[in-house]
Amino acid sequence: MSNSTILDGRPASSAPDHLPVIGLLALAMTGFVSILTETLPAGLLPQISVDLGVSEALAGQTVTLYALGSVLAAIPLTVATRGWRRRTLLLTAIVGFFIFNTTTALSTSYILTLVARFFSGVAAGLSWSLLAGYARRMVLPHQQGRAMAIAMVGTPLALSLGVPMGTWLGNLVGWRIAFGIMSVLTLVLIAWVLFKVPDYPGQTKSRRLPLYRVFITPGVRPVLMVIVAWMLAHNILYTYIAPFVVLAGLAEYIDLVLFVFGVAALAGIWIVGQIIDRWLRGAVLTSLAAFALISLVLGLGSHSQLVIYASIAVWGLTFGGAATLLQTALADSAGDGADVAQSMCVTAWNLAIAGGGIVGGVLLNIYGVASFPWTLLILSLVGLLVAWRARTYGFRPGPRNYH
Repeated sequence: MSNSTILDGRPASSAPDHLPVIGLLALAMTGFVSILTETLPAGLLPQISVDLGVSEALAGQTVTLYALGSVLAAIPLTVATRGWRRRTLLLTAIVGFFIFNTTTALSTSYILTLVARFFSGVAAGLSWSLLAGYARRMVLPHQQGRAMAIAMVGTPLALSLGVPMGTWLGNLVGWRIAFGIMSVLTLVLIAWVLFKVPDYPGQTKSRRLPLYRVFITPGVRPVLMVIVAWMLAHNILYTYIAPFVVLAGLAEYIDLVLFVFGVAALAGIWIVGQIIDRWLRGAVLTSLAAFALISLVLGLGSHSQLVIYASIAVWGLTFGGAATLLQTALADSAGDGADVAQSMCVTAWNLAIAGGGIVGGVLLNIYGVASFPWTLLILSLVGLLVAWRARTYGFRPGPRNYH
């Protein structure tokens, strides 16, 4: 049986018949802390480089090491800890954030800071592998999509509001205090999880699918392919949004552009939360088709401020619910291997982030920003084609609980 019919070894009907919003928001807060921990150095590189006595390029490796920790740790740690009680494992990841953010705040050594950042990424890889499965286990099968939408809301919040606020705070009181505040938030989160998030046992040995079996489960590979194509396209544009909007004379309004993206992403999460349990396939196909369309529009009208703002808003709408849609589709396909499949999702997602930086950088240096929209169009059409073909497994039509 799949995780959609069995919860914690019990019938799904024994789950509460209402959404445990407070507990789900604790999971969202975990995602918020993870994303903010990853991206906080990006806005504070000048401070960090001066304080640690290194160049800004070397200071930027604090972000790289974090992503590397997530990529390397997500799958092996998730496989190794499948028998652990779920809340114990979640708290272990959160305590990891506390320890390594505190170490980052206090470190005067560049090498020690890099080590702390790497292990912060390890904690993030573990936590992201847990969140989707945890949210699904807290509710009935027909509520899982909405539960996922709530649990995933921390990501766009951190990207749209948390990063600018963290940068502002770091510039106001210093980057060390900014990381110290992150540690205080983590202590609050630990108490929140202890009091409001239910505990579940890990998987018994008889239900633990080997890694390869999870990977070849029908539907898992198409979803992972869509994740790579969609997120690679997204990260090419998101990483290099500053040089891209210069074409339209918006160099001084990047913060406003990102704010529009963030607000639209929040709206996208809300919309997906309303429709995911009935129209998951339709939402994925519509989002990818809309992303392809705005890529075409940006290719033809990237010098127009109106086109930029309108396209950014549609982009945010399509991206806001992407994590919820893709992780739900992946968990539905993987069944008992959902947690392991989610660790593959974490790896694919972080590789797409890194790939966005690399591919976007190459395109920028060789062809210029005008090449971005056409690259995004190709990638989004690849994702759309894969999702369209994955009708039997991966992105199935009809209500989720029907399957």
